[in-house]
Order: sequence, then C-alpha cells, then structure tokens
Amino acid sequence: MTGVAVEFQGVSFVEPNLPPRVADLDLSIGAGEIVVLLGRSGSGKTTTLRLVNALLLPSRGEVRVDRKSTTAWDPVELRRHTGYVIQEGGLFPHFDVARNVALMPTLLGWASDRISERVREMLRLVGLDPDRFAARYPAQLSGGERQRVGVARALAADPPLVLMDEPFGALDPPTREEIRSEFRALVRGLSKTIVFVTHDLREALSLGDRIALLERSRLAFLGAPRSLLESNVAEARAFARTLGDS
Repeated sequence: MTGVAVEFQGVSFVEPNLPPRVADLDLSIGAGEIVVLLGRSGSGKTTTLRLVNALLLPSRGEVRVDRKSTTAWDPVELRRHTGYVIQEGGLFPHFDVARNVALMPTLLGWASDRISERVREMLRLVGLDPDRFAARYPAQLSGGERQRVGVARALAADPPLVLMDEPFGALDPPTREEIRSEFRALVRGLSKTIVFVTHDLREALSLGDRIALLERSRLAFLGAPRSLLESNVAEARAFARTLGDS
C-alpha cells in the first residue's frame, strides 16, 4: 500500500429521531487494499459504503477520499473517481451490454474508438465474449452474466476506488462461488482500492485483506481474516460459528 485512499475520522450518520446508522467510526483503508465491511442486516454496512462516494454525508466527523473530504469534492467528480457495483449489477435495462459498459467513458468524453476498444477489453476481462454479448440486453442475460457486466462497467473508466454492495448476494450458491473466485483472481491483478459489503463470512474471508466487522452501527473488529476467526470479540465469535453451520 502506498498511502491512505479512504479515511473515516469520528464519523456518525444519524437521522432525526432515529438511532445512529453509523456511530463514531474511525477507519483507514490503504491504497490498493481490499477491505470487507461485514455485519448483520442493519449493522451499518451499506450506510458506511454510501458515505464514501457522498451518496450520504456524515452527521459528524469527516470522510476523506484521497486526503480530501467528501464534502469538498464535487459530487460528480467523486463518483467518476469511484466504481460502484450492486446486486444484479444495477444495469440499465434499455441499454445493451456495450452501452452499459461504455457509460462512464462516454460521460468522461472518451473518443468513440477508444470506448469501443475499452468495452471489448472489459468484457473479455470478466469472461464474456464481446462478439456474443455486446449487443444483448440485461433481460437476455443470466444473473451471473449481469453481474459480470456490472463489474465490467464499474472498471471501464479505470477508477482507483471501487465500492461493492452485496454484489453477488442475488446469485444461486454455485454461481456465486464461481463469480467470487473469478473476481478474486481478477482484482488481485488490478491494484484497485476496494470496499466490499457482505453479510457472508466465507465471502469476507475469501476476498478481504482486512475485515471491518460492524455491530449495531459500530466497528466491533478490524483485522486480517484469520485474526477474526481467532478473536474474542463476541460478534466475531458469532460469525465464526456460522462456518460450522453451513
């Protein structure tokens, strides 16, 4: 790692008359690091992720991306700096695959021949033959294929930071394992900073350089995957027990 890519400094996110969705979070994510936000439903994982690209702004504290507060970034520029992947890829159903992947390069004003070349490159990178898939529409794809296109779109403009919110959660278990393995091999060679949300411990152990375990909106544990399995933190022990249940 060559520096800090994302930093939470005393961050809370609170809506009126509701408990905090994120409370007093201090977390630094290094450039090129994969940090998995792990936790139960309602623990604050997705809220934390959305604070990174200013879809939400902190109620207290500061979120910094590349040493600059998210409140100081132009929101459009910040999101162009950041790839974003959600379940089913979040594809536009009325765009074909090529146009979906080309979305961010097009917004950035790339030349058309460069965009076409990049679309083909990205589809090959995620294991989809561009001659077969570029002209298809999302409804003509399987769930695994849509997720691959979502990853290709997030990477198309070569952003240094990629946010992923339960990206494989809607897939059946065999497809999920296949995509997860492919993704792990893919990202290890890309030197991207990745923040990855999941409630699946196996996924967290497989993908993360470090795991940030959230419990009731607070950071309960932060460390290497093996350290989580050896932790005495009650919530870490509860997640570790799920390995024996599956």
